[in-house]
Amino acid sequence: MFEKLLSKAQFKETISQDQPVLIKFYADWCPDCKRMDMFIGEVLSEFQGISSYAIDKDQFEELANQQEVMGIPSLLVFQNDQKLGHLHSANAKTPEQTKEFLQQFFS
Repeated sequence: MFEKLLSKAQFKETISQDQPVLIKFYADWCPDCKRMDMFIGEVLSEFQGISSYAIDKDQFEELANQQEVMGIPSLLVFQNDQKLGHLHSANAKTPEQTKEFLQQFFS
């Protein structure tokens, strides 16, 4: 479902793609992240061809700060090095909220 990003270079390369990409900031200890994991696969299956990646906020604190990730999970959409959208953790609690966010970029 989510391909893990394991370096800053990999993150930079991923967000510079011509097509929109979805990046999830998460942490292993995060209960809301685990809750999102229970429904995100089904939500993503409703969209064709979303490239989705995950990056551990704790391992890449500097990247998280640069992207204004204050809570997790956070879903960010990038294209050509530009952040197009950011679904903050407070608004990413339900499948409906997540789907509504994704429809803006991947409909």
